[in-house]
Formats: sequence, C-alpha cells, structure tokens
Amino acid sequence: MLRALGRQDEALAKILVLLRDKQWRIRAQLRSAELYIDRADAANARRILDEIQPKSVAERKERRLLRGRLELILQRPERAIGVFEALLKRPEGATHATLIAALFGIADAHLQLKTPEAGDDVLERFIDRHPADPDLPVLFAKLDELYRAERKASRSELEKWVRNPEEPRRAFARWHLAHLEVRAGHRDRARQLLSDLRHIEVKSPAFAPALLEFAQLELEDRHFDEAIAILDDVRVLHPEAQLLDQINLLSAQAQYLAKHFEVATAAFEQIGHSTSPWAKLALFNASTGWLQLGDHARFLADYNALEKQGGDEESRASLRLEEGLMQAAKGDKKATESLQQFIRDFPKNPRVSEAWVGLAELAFHSTPSRFDEARKNLVRAANSSPTTAAAERADYLMIWIEDSADVNETKVIELANRFLQQHAASSFAAEVRMKLAEIYYRRQDFANAQTQFEILAQQNPDGPRGEKALFFAAESAMSSMGKHSLEQAIVLFDQVAQLNGDLKWAARNEQAVIERKVGKPEDALLLYDEVLKGAAGTSEKQEALCGKGDIFFEMGGSDSNNYQRAIEVYDQLASDKNEAIHWRNQALFKKGLCLEKNGDRAGALATFYKVLEDDLRPDRRRELFWYYKAGFNAARLLEDDSKWESAAAIYQKLAASSGTRSEEAKARLSRLRLEHFLWAD
Repeated sequence: MLRALGRQDEALAKILVLLRDKQWRIRAQLRSAELYIDRADAANARRILDEIQPKSVAERKERRLLRGRLELILQRPERAIGVFEALLKRPEGATHATLIAALFGIADAHLQLKTPEAGDDVLERFIDRHPADPDLPVLFAKLDELYRAERKASRSELEKWVRNPEEPRRAFARWHLAHLEVRAGHRDRARQLLSDLRHIEVKSPAFAPALLEFAQLELEDRHFDEAIAILDDVRVLHPEAQLLDQINLLSAQAQYLAKHFEVATAAFEQIGHSTSPWAKLALFNASTGWLQLGDHARFLADYNALEKQGGDEESRASLRLEEGLMQAAKGDKKATESLQQFIRDFPKNPRVSEAWVGLAELAFHSTPSRFDEARKNLVRAANSSPTTAAAERADYLMIWIEDSADVNETKVIELANRFLQQHAASSFAAEVRMKLAEIYYRRQDFANAQTQFEILAQQNPDGPRGEKALFFAAESAMSSMGKHSLEQAIVLFDQVAQLNGDLKWAARNEQAVIERKVGKPEDALLLYDEVLKGAAGTSEKQEALCGKGDIFFEMGGSDSNNYQRAIEVYDQLASDKNEAIHWRNQALFKKGLCLEKNGDRAGALATFYKVLEDDLRPDRRRELFWYYKAGFNAARLLEDDSKWESAAAIYQKLAASSGTRSEEAKARLSRLRLEHFLWAD
C-alpha cells in the first residue's frame, strides 16, 4: 500500500523488518529487491537477489524476472531480453503477473534499444493468442506506448482484431486504433471507432477512459452537447473515484464552453469544495463562471476559498484580471478601476500587458473615443513583455485605431498585412482580412481586393461571411473591366448563387450585367427571368425587371418591336406606386424614351410629366436623379415643339429643387427667356 502511494522509503522500511522472519523471508526479499529496482538502486537489488534461496518454481521464476529488470536499470537491454524470453519460453510454474511483467520487460528493453517495432511483435503475438486475458487493458496501453515510439506504426493487427468478434479484445483494439487515427490526423475515423465502442454490449469500467477520451475529442472539435452526452454514458459504467472526478470536471468544462454557465458553475463548485485533486482548478473555474453570470459576491466567495486552499498567486492574479476583462466586455463602469487595481496589485505578473490592452480598448470604445490614451496604453503593454494574447489583441486594436482616425489608409493596410502574417490563426484574422479587402476596394486596387476576398471565402466556406467575401471578390473582378476579369467574375458570381444564401439573387443580377457588357443579351435575359421566377426579394426583382427592360430598349435599334416589349416591362416596374420611388421614376423615364423612339412624342411627354407630378407627393422621399432626367427631357421636347413657356415652367420647377442640377436648370431658363422674350411674365 505504501508503495502504491509512492512512499517507497517507508515501504522498504516495513519490508526489511520481515527479512529476519523465516516464514516471510523469501517473499520479503523479492519485494525489497523490487523496491530497490524501482529506485534504480542496482547494488542493493543485486545483493538481495544473490541472497535469495527460492523454494518454489514460482519464486525462482520471479527472481529471474527481477534479474531481467536489474539488467534494464543497468542499461543492458540485450541481456534483459534474453532473461525475459527464457522465462516466456518455459512459463510453467510462473504466475500470470510474472509473465505479464516479462512481456513488459521485453517492451521496455526494445524502447531502450530504439527498436519498438520488434517489441510490439511480442505483445501482439500474446494478445492474438489470449483475446480475453484479464490484463488486456495494461497490455494494450503498453502496446500503444510502443506504437507512439515508432516512426510509422503498423495498424494491421489492430485492424484485424477490430474485424474479429472476440471480446473484449475487439473493443480494446477499437480504442487503440482510434489513438493511431488521431495521431495521423484522421479525427473522423477515430470518432467513428470510439462511437462504435460507445455502443458495444459489453459495459465495463475498463472502457471508461476510452469514452473520456472520446468526449475530449468532441470537446476539442466544439461538439459540446455530444461531449456532455458521452460523459453521461461514462458515469453509468461506475468508474473509479479519481476517474469520476475527471469526468465531472470535463463535463463542467463542456457546459461552460456551451455557455450553460449556471450548470457549469454549480458543477465546478461541487468539485471545488470536495477532496478531489482538481478542487483548486474547479474553484478557479467556478469563480470565472460567477463572473460570466455577473454574481460578484459569489465570485469573491470562491476566490477567497481558493486563496484559503493555498491557490497560487498566478491563479488569483488570473481571476482578478478576468474580472476586469469581463467587466470591460459587458460595458461595466467598474472595468477601468478593476484593471488598474490588477496592475497595482500584481505589477510583475506576466499578464499585466493584457490589462494595459484592456484599458486601451476601453479608451478606444469610449464616447468620444480617446485615441491618444488608447495609444499610450498600447505602448505600456508593449513595454511589459506582452503575452501572446496581449500582442495579438494590441495589434488588432491598433488597426481599428488608425482606421477610425481616418488619416492614412496606407498605414492601416500595413498594419492589417502585418497582423495576418504574425497572427494567421487568430480568431480576429477574418475580420482583419475583410477590413483589408474593403480598403483595397475603396482605393480601386481591385486586384488586391479580389485576392483578399477570395482568401477569406476559402477560409470561411460556410456561412454568410464566406458568401459575402465571395460576392465581393466577384465585384472586384467585375470592376477590373478586363475581358478575363469579367469571365472570372461570372464564375465567382455563379459560385455565390450555388451557395443558395442571401446573396444568390444579387449574384444572378450581377451576372446578367456582365453578360450585357460582353454582348450576350439573350444570356442576360435568361438570368433576369431566373430572378423574377425565383424566391428573390423585392429589390432584386425590381433590379431584374429594370435590367430586362433595358435589354429590350437596347435591342430596339435593330427591331422596333423591342421598344414595346421594354415599355411593358417598365410598366410592370412602375405599377406599384408604394415601392421605392427611384425604381418607379427610372421606369417611367425609360418608358418615355421608348415612346419617343417609337415616334409617340406626346406619350413620351406625358410619361415624363408623371415623374414630375409624383415628386409633389408629401409621403414620398424625394428622388432627384431620374426626376432631373425626366424634367430636362420633357423640356427638350417642348422646346422642339416651340412651346417656350411650358419649357420655361419646367426649368423653373427644376431650378427650385435645390439639387445637383438646379444651377443647370437656372441657366437654361435664363437662356430661354433671353432668346424668346419671356421676361414680361
């Protein structure tokens, strides 16, 4: 018992007392020799082994085993292998424990020789012959140790045992084959093997560690609910107390990561106030949980309990820092004082830099932003031997400080590129890359913008961020205007549409625009019809209608019947008076152009007047672009018909609008009055 507790000196003292007792002498000598070997005391181990005069075959076999172990601590693995192999060749009279220890001895000898491939052969042969051996758990664990030491472990035996029905060997083979798959990076295959193990009929506490590993795997892959369900299954196996503590701790961690803070914190507290070896860690986590729940009193209670249990200064400092950072994240006014107090109380703590960055973030997000204070705090963080987390957040924050200052976009580009080089795996990387791409696009550096948007789309293939990035990569290619760029843009827009997300129909409309640019109106019409027949929103359908009408208008030069087709489409677009005014005005203006092209000047003039009349409605938001175009075209028609006063009235109306073309309208009005003597009115 003392030896099992790691108290070898006390165990040896107890055993040595029995050396003088004839009844217990040989057994005491064997145990004392074993203890000396555990302590790597070769001299005393040899002396005891030389003194032993075994009376039974089992005692002689055990002495031979210990001589083999002695050769191992003397770094003579070849001799040790000879001793162990001789023992295994003539196993008669040896206890099962002695034979298992001999197998382990051969494995350890091959590990010393750096020939683990030879060592695993011995274990594999034994397991192959004994599929239900009671020591399979430790045999497979030792086999896994050998596999880990091999450059490329062979999985053939494990695969064979998984296919064979013999239990419990088959279950252990699944477990340890999963280890190989995880080490090879095949997590899905490992997950399947462990899932099969979870559902086997044999329910034994021996498989509790395997299912604990399965839960850990799911937790690492952020499958929190699945991890919690697996841990619930493990408890049913009635694992030993220490393993149960690990299960409860991991379950609480999964609940915490799943943002079930109340459940997680209660579980952490229960472990924290027990005799578990993980009590301090659990109290630390419970304190963090109370911070998440905003219960400062309970936080302080667990913080003080941790201090009483002898919690190290590092843990207490981390909790105080987390308190300040969490207050900052929630917009709590106490955050600044908490972070400043942390810096005063723990000035030499490695995480002081994180507190300075937190203060910089508070200064930046204040209203109004205190840019100079934020920059000074970042300098203090840089001078405090920043942690990796602090350096990452500081570099991230500096991008937004410079961007908000709106002084030098080149500086922001430099900072963003440096961030992506130094913190490629950061959770902020996608946001920084999007900002970089947007700046390139704004500066009309479409090639660099497209590159950044495409990288972002590749790194975020699922979800709205990837879709948005792919859409703007296509917009960047489209803006480049080169023939190859337009072809590339069509491909990218099609990829957006295939995602079937929010931007599908906008992408189809943009594809149609490109098809029109490259002289393929029929293809563009097909795309617009797809939008109009699909589940597109109102704005996308209005854009498609307008585009379709424009194509017919453009084709009117070769076939005047297309003007009538365009008019029908524009009428449809203008039919709903409650929709956005710019679509209605645009449709009416373009309808007027079609009527004029068809020789219906009166109809065209009447249509232009509708745009001018609609502008008088008080419930409408004013729209001036198409309003001006309709007004100037109406005035032109009136001038062509020598209706000077009517034309002057329209120019006067346009001049009174106080828009971008009002001065142009005033100039035309003055010219008209001078040329046709309209001043009297």
